[in-house]
Amino acid sequence: MKINSLVVEIDGIDKEILRDLMEDARKPILQIANKIGISGAAIHQRLRKLEQSGVISGSKFTVNNKILGYNTMAFVGIYLDKAARNPEAVRDLKKIPEVLECHYTTGNWSILIKIICRDNEHLMQLLNTKIQAIEGVSRTETFISLDQQIDRQIQL
Repeated sequence: MKINSLVVEIDGIDKEILRDLMEDARKPILQIANKIGISGAAIHQRLRKLEQSGVISGSKFTVNNKILGYNTMAFVGIYLDKAARNPEAVRDLKKIPEVLECHYTTGNWSILIKIICRDNEHLMQLLNTKIQAIEGVSRTETFISLDQQIDRQIQL
């Protein structure tokens, strides 16, 4: 593993380890070690270096939103009356649990968010009472996702 400025270069073994763990973060380390042909201790050392360099951070479970009753995914472009209001708007958006992602963007919108709602009625209520009520939000533009067709991380 080689660190150049802010870019970390990883070798083929690191990529194999990462591919296996990205596929299943609970895959046993010894199973990966046996597949690659190195010791479990070597895998642990490499994972520690990848974590210290910032390439990886933690592990998480993926929740199936639909099974929990959240069936409407939407993307909302938020127009702010002043760009300087961005930090306060983001602070307020963080308080809304349905907001999954928030991006500072170029183009027409100041902010693009990804939200999850139970249904269209919940989405409308969220837009009207929480998002559009944030100080500095002049208007929003909403796109409802009909189907998420690709869901992945960067391919190594």
